Amino acid sequence: MKISTKYIIGVMSGTSLDGLDLVYVKIIASENYRFEILKSETISYSNEWKRTLKEGFHLSAEKLVKLDADYGSYLGKTLLNFIKKNRIQKLDFIASHGHTIFHNPKKNYTLQIGNGPQITAITGIKTICNFRVQDVALGGQGAPLVPIGDELLFSEYDYCLNLGGFSNISFRKNHQRIAFDICPVNIVLNHYVATLNLEYDDKGTIASAGNIENDLLSALNSLAFYNDAKPKSLGYEFVVETIFPMIDKHNLSIKDILRTFVEHIAIQISKKIDSNSEKTMLVSGGGAFNTFLIERLQSYTKTQLVIPEETIINYKEALVFVLLGFLKDEGKNNCLKSVTGAIKDHSSGVIYNF
Repeated sequence: MKISTKYIIGVMSGTSLDGLDLVYVKIIASENYRFEILKSETISYSNEWKRTLKEGFHLSAEKLVKLDADYGSYLGKTLLNFIKKNRIQKLDFIASHGHTIFHNPKKNYTLQIGNGPQITAITGIKTICNFRVQDVALGGQGAPLVPIGDELLFSEYDYCLNLGGFSNISFRKNHQRIAFDICPVNIVLNHYVATLNLEYDDKGTIASAGNIENDLLSALNSLAFYNDAKPKSLGYEFVVETIFPMIDKHNLSIKDILRTFVEHIAIQISKKIDSNSEKTMLVSGGGAFNTFLIERLQSYTKTQLVIPEETIINYKEALVFVLLGFLKDEGKNNCLKSVTGAIKDHSSGVIYNF
């Protein structure tokens, strides 16, 4: 059995804008896949970058092209600093997710900015990026892409749940990996907490002090998306056009908004799993630190919620994009049609050599 070992930096920016996740990982592939996270860091966005990335959704075509290049330069410089600071010598390539501005697979497009050639030019390191575009072109959702990592790196769990800007889940069914987005999470919670000049609701403390607004909860739970056939995925468009207007018309206090939306999240996730059996579910993403959200979710299910070490909570997505890059570099499939709905399994991503 051929053994392949590579050293890769993964870089991931989530829709909740909580920062740029960087991981330096050793991947070993033989009969299975093993990994070791050697270095990791989250770099918070400046207020200027937060504002700029939020406004990307509304920019003209020319300004968006410029933002793609500018953000690519920012990624390149940030990665170069990370490499120098950690004195990284062994490095085969960089795997970059970029930052999602648009995601509308129904209309055949998705856009992750963070110009790959800029990253390669600044770092002098081969870069693999644009992991979603090909899947959408092949009729898929272009998301979620993390389930290939769940399949190859975390297969001991019955379910793998990510609580990031959106919640998504993956599991095996009929000998295939199934995955889909469930509902918005931090992209909504953080939006309302920001009005209190906070980045997030630490441990869900504010939400826990609020009251559920039952009319709003009922309206949220009745959204058509939750009954749509799989595969399916969510984007910022859904939140801006549907979720925010629905919440805002109720004129609630922030704590009541958070309390109601936390309950909504817990209900929607519990509906997507076998809540009456004692299975295991790995929980990662920033929402895993929201102890109130975890408590509410656990109240709806017998499934054991497994909160892993902080490195996995914080960097699982960046780690999986390392794996996606590894598979692309090896010419192996990294997108599963059973997950995204594409016409075939395929090897997605674009390679830029220095």
